[in-house]
Amino acid sequence: MTVAAPHEIADRYRRIREEVGTAVTVVVATKYVSVAELASLVDAGIEVVGENRAQDLERKHAEYGDAFRWHFIGHLQSNKAKIVDRVCELVHSLDSDSTARRLSIPALLEVNLSGEGSKSGVPPEEIAGFVERYPLVRGLMTMPPLTSDPQSSRPYFRRLRELAGQHGLAELSMGTSQDYRVAVEEGATYVRVGEAVFAQGDPDRVRG
Repeated sequence: MTVAAPHEIADRYRRIREEVGTAVTVVVATKYVSVAELASLVDAGIEVVGENRAQDLERKHAEYGDAFRWHFIGHLQSNKAKIVDRVCELVHSLDSDSTARRLSIPALLEVNLSGEGSKSGVPPEEIAGFVERYPLVRGLMTMPPLTSDPQSSRPYFRRLRELAGQHGLAELSMGTSQDYRVAVEEGATYVRVGEAVFAQGDPDRVRG
């Protein structure tokens, strides 16, 4: 992917932050941003980035270090947890005991609310057990079914907020470039946006 110029990225980032408010952390998803292209995000003043792969995280962190606050937002295998634990301040996608046992940093439990077999995450009935076993769990994350209509995500976001409340959890990671506005309306404290911030072209016509 070719990223936009730093001044364009900075302008989009500023507008999104103004939209979501100070209570919401904007995590810029950099899965498709190369090591070299990350320099444009530094120049644009991006603060928090989210990586999907541990090996990419390690390589990018080696180059940029503390230029960003690093989050992990992809599926995390237990054998990669050591890398993530060393580099990141938060994991958004915890979904197994084996990984939880290898983490010392805070994490959000990924919940599969759609029942799709292709998605990671634990079923809602397993939340209580994870919260009891692992004090590092600070909140919940979910990924609604892929759709062109942002409003279709609302029931999933609302349900996640309800579940967090039932289990005394304050943090909610939900919403991407396509539906982050709906997520914020439903109580998101983290939104994960990518192309809406850095892709070339009209940011309102991209997603991710």
